[in-house]
Amino acid sequence: MEDQNQTAVTDFLFLGLTDHLYQQIVLFVILLFVYLATVGGNLGMSILIWVDPRLHTPMYFFLSHLSFVDMCSSSSVAPKMLCDIFAEKKDICFMGCVAQRFLGLFVATECFLLASMAYDRYMAICKPLLYTLVMSQRACVQLVIGPYAVALISTMTHTILTFCLPFCGPNIINHFFCDISPLLSLACADTWTNKLVLFILAGAIGVLSGLIITVSYVCILMAILRIQTADGRRKAFYTCSSHLAAVSILYGTLFFIYVRPSSSSSLLINKVISLFYTVVIPMLNPLIYSLRNKEVKNAFSRKFERKNCLVSR
Repeated sequence: MEDQNQTAVTDFLFLGLTDHLYQQIVLFVILLFVYLATVGGNLGMSILIWVDPRLHTPMYFFLSHLSFVDMCSSSSVAPKMLCDIFAEKKDICFMGCVAQRFLGLFVATECFLLASMAYDRYMAICKPLLYTLVMSQRACVQLVIGPYAVALISTMTHTILTFCLPFCGPNIINHFFCDISPLLSLACADTWTNKLVLFILAGAIGVLSGLIITVSYVCILMAILRIQTADGRRKAFYTCSSHLAAVSILYGTLFFIYVRPSSSSSLLINKVISLFYTVVIPMLNPLIYSLRNKEVKNAFSRKFERKNCLVSR
């Protein structure tokens, strides 16, 4: 009888974002636009980097993987969320919830990809003579495989530990996707070990990637301050501005989620912040790197000019 109770939960129900029709319509239109812009922007950025030989550099190699991760991160949540906005029963099967938990894979990968990009900027500004030697094709591949591997290990650990727990009681999740904290609150067993592992692994990923980024930029700042000309300092800062903007947005959001006191949190604020880092941030990255990057804008211009020439013929 106990075993039957523990295996009774075969799906979960989301409470979603809102029950008001007008708000649902507005949210659907906005989120659909954001998701389409995310897919289009990141896919376009990846294709541009792939087809333009001038962008075949380590920085843009990392950026192409960042675009891929952003597209996957948004696609793991947004389609289901859009389908559920007008649905009366916002349910997801057990294995579907397991699949959504791999959102953590993309978030962790993005943290370490940003760390790899910070190291790339450090080598370009602080060690320019060694840059082509150190940032070889093999090194770049290793700096990409590493984030995927670490993120996969972390996500698999969380997912296995979470879904080995018995879920035999309520199955209602007050969220719009299978976030780990609401899931743990539904388990019919002690989740202290899960929370400890979550704290250790999430903390290690955030601290280690953040430390790499911080140390890299401290060295970059010191190198820039040693540049004699104002024009040289401005150019050096400009090469880092897009990356710094992306880092600030992601880490600022994650810091607000996990570091703020739990007593001041609310379910509504948690949903809004989760919506921001799962849907909005993946749309912002290609905009940041295209609007603030001359090389990307020039590559776009070259492709459009070539297309116009072919059409005019």
